[in-house]
Amino acid sequence: MPDKPTDNPTDNPTDNPKDNLTIWDQLKEVPTKAQRPILGGRLKGLTDISPMWRYYLMTSIFGPIGIGWKFTLDLQWIDTGANEEQCAHTNISLYVKTNGEWSAAIPGTGGSAFVAKESRGLYTSDEAFKMSLTDALSVAMKMLGVGAVIYSGGNDYSKYTTPKETKDSAVFVTKEQILTKIKEVQNGPALVKLTAKIKPACERDLSLDEYEIVSRAIKSRQHDFRD
Repeated sequence: MPDKPTDNPTDNPTDNPKDNLTIWDQLKEVPTKAQRPILGGRLKGLTDISPMWRYYLMTSIFGPIGIGWKFTLDLQWIDTGANEEQCAHTNISLYVKTNGEWSAAIPGTGGSAFVAKESRGLYTSDEAFKMSLTDALSVAMKMLGVGAVIYSGGNDYSKYTTPKETKDSAVFVTKEQILTKIKEVQNGPALVKLTAKIKPACERDLSLDEYEIVSRAIKSRQHDFRD
């Protein structure tokens, strides 16, 4: 685990980008032991970040949960997709306290497979809502800068570049935007082209569960064009 940072979070935004990035810079780095390489499946080659490390980092910067940071569980629901599969979703609002005042709500939406079609038939997960909650927290914390170096593909925006200067700037920045593009595809070749185009954005900007949802949507569209 990293040592507890000594700098205090900034209390107000300023015209100095360095000051505005105080919290971001405290949260962006991920120690190797908190990284988990994915060795197989559709997510092979990506890096997962330990949820417990995220909570440790938030506590080290803001204080214990419920005192220095907290979240509200706003909505949980299930969507039905193709091939009888279902996905559990969770919406949360994350709050952090700096200089004695709570922040505005930082939104996070997460998803995880509830009913998945596997080689032996349909599989129902009894941890889908828990996993979608973990995903939602990671999405909200990502906006504060937690694990930014991993999510940005190693680009340290606060040091050397800005997002607009980075190659392959995100065209699709959210799971919803990407899913909309996938639904709009009219044929197989166009889907192949779109998949290649969105892959860098998916790997850079989406959580692992979001990436899996997008992968399932692509697979479903592939079935549509084969029928």
